[in-house]
Amino acid sequence: MSALNALPAQFLIGFCIAVLLPAYVRYGDFGTALTAAGFTNSFIGAAIALALGMIMLRRVTAFPGTRTFGFILPSFIGSFGLVLAALFALRLEYSRIYLASAFLSSIAVFFLLSIYLLPRTRRRFYVVPGFDLQGLTLPAEIEWIRLRSPVVPEDPSAIIAADFRQDHGPQWDRMLAEAAVRGRTVLHSKQVLESLTGRVSIEHLAENNFGSLMPNLAWRKTKRAVDLLSSLILLPLLCPLFLLIGAWIRLDSPGPAFFRQMRVGGGGQPFQIIKFRTMHEQQSTGEADMVAAVTLVADDRITRAGRWLRRTRIDELPQIFNIIAGQMSWIGPRPEAISLSQWYDTEIPFYLYRHIVRPGITGWAQVNQGHVTDLDAIHRKLQYDFYYIRNFSVWIDVLIAIKTAKIAFTGFGAK
Repeated sequence: MSALNALPAQFLIGFCIAVLLPAYVRYGDFGTALTAAGFTNSFIGAAIALALGMIMLRRVTAFPGTRTFGFILPSFIGSFGLVLAALFALRLEYSRIYLASAFLSSIAVFFLLSIYLLPRTRRRFYVVPGFDLQGLTLPAEIEWIRLRSPVVPEDPSAIIAADFRQDHGPQWDRMLAEAAVRGRTVLHSKQVLESLTGRVSIEHLAENNFGSLMPNLAWRKTKRAVDLLSSLILLPLLCPLFLLIGAWIRLDSPGPAFFRQMRVGGGGQPFQIIKFRTMHEQQSTGEADMVAAVTLVADDRITRAGRWLRRTRIDELPQIFNIIAGQMSWIGPRPEAISLSQWYDTEIPFYLYRHIVRPGITGWAQVNQGHVTDLDAIHRKLQYDFYYIRNFSVWIDVLIAIKTAKIAFTGFGAK
């Protein structure tokens, strides 16, 4: 693997090109720069923004289904945005031109680095017999090599995948132990599939080690504070939009502007969710039957206004009131209708574990799968939900937020 893939090397390149070079171009020499108003604050801010952007980019692209190209711009918008907000809040002088140059240079550097590193960072998985790849949709950027004999691969970047539930025999077991001792990465096939698909298999409770899946308690408390603070800031800005959309819904079809339905929330407790109404009122009354709770493809119950609201996910925004009430979060597994939740609970004995975190307006399943209707898709949705709980952290929430913003423009998965 190229040495340029290391974080310190990338920071050094980024610092020279995106922090030092714009300063030289802007001021000519550093003696002049140090006397310029706001330069020191801007210089330190640019270095911090570069480091934050790199960390964010590295963390969010560690999850399945992400490509570095698609997250360079959001990562550096976020990092430079945070630095600018801090400078503004502390009322410190800064150079807009210099920070803008550092921002654009950071993006250019990491786009070029990604182009250079893409063909040099292809991962190779060496597969031990017993790990069945049949029927799997495998990523094209990953090379799969089947091992024919119990010999440790000479490739120093080799990732060895083996199904630890299989009896491989003493020679293969010895090879796996030797590979680990020699510094090769040895992974359970189940872990490999989870890292590539973004789903956790849910065939057996013991198999998933749910005892070790208690979500990060520190992030759960911080997440609640972030949810509440951001909701209180956004609510006054959203109220005029809510009035306009509410009036449009009332003009488009008879019935109220809002739709309310009982859902299952954190801890398995029921609560009333609030959304913009997107279906004809006489058919959108929150019936208890399971069929009515499922929205079908091209469902004729959806109104004209409702189709646009669903495509952009704007119909979900009134749930900001549920967030303020502590019933929901911006990000988490989607809350299910009580009838559907009861049905899932009878089919999957440990389905209740899904409620260990607050439900969200958007979630890992929504950005990877979209709306679901059939049983197989529902099963995959639960696998995504359990993956989110296992990887519960600020970084997967940042990734979901970025993907949700993209989806709002594309309408992915809407029904």
